[in-house]
Amino acid sequence: MATPDFVLSLRTKIGTAPLWLSAVTAVVVRGDEVLMVRRADTGAWTPVTGIIDPGEEPAVAAVREVLEEADIVSAPERLARVGVTEEVVYPNGDRSQYLDLVFRMRWVAGTPAPADGENTAARWFALDDLPAMSQDMRRRIQAALDDEPGAQFRYPE
Repeated sequence: MATPDFVLSLRTKIGTAPLWLSAVTAVVVRGDEVLMVRRADTGAWTPVTGIIDPGEEPAVAAVREVLEEADIVSAPERLARVGVTEEVVYPNGDRSQYLDLVFRMRWVAGTPAPADGENTAARWFALDDLPAMSQDMRRRIQAALDDEPGAQFRYPE
């Protein structure tokens, strides 16, 4: 499902006004490879991303999204980055901005496949041969790959 029911319900009340949502980016690592999906809406290669459901634990959301989108069973290893996305304006005029929690995930089982229609492809990429992607997505992946004990975040000096 591309847009969660709770978001559709909110949209009936607020129209296209900006909506603040919580989201996860799941960077699934298997040895020296990372799982990437090709988004059906933009064609961009990204790690698995998704909206956290109301009351859902963020790490649980990351596991759920990976299974729903790529048919991969994964386990969270650590919170790697906390950030805020730029505002996204969708083709229908809806506007959203996301508090994004990046998790490093460990592959447990499964072969990547686009499982829910949100993506047209899902596959492993060698860390030294990642596809073209936005700088923001590269930063998310790098944060997950770094061995820092705490999550990265931005704070104005």
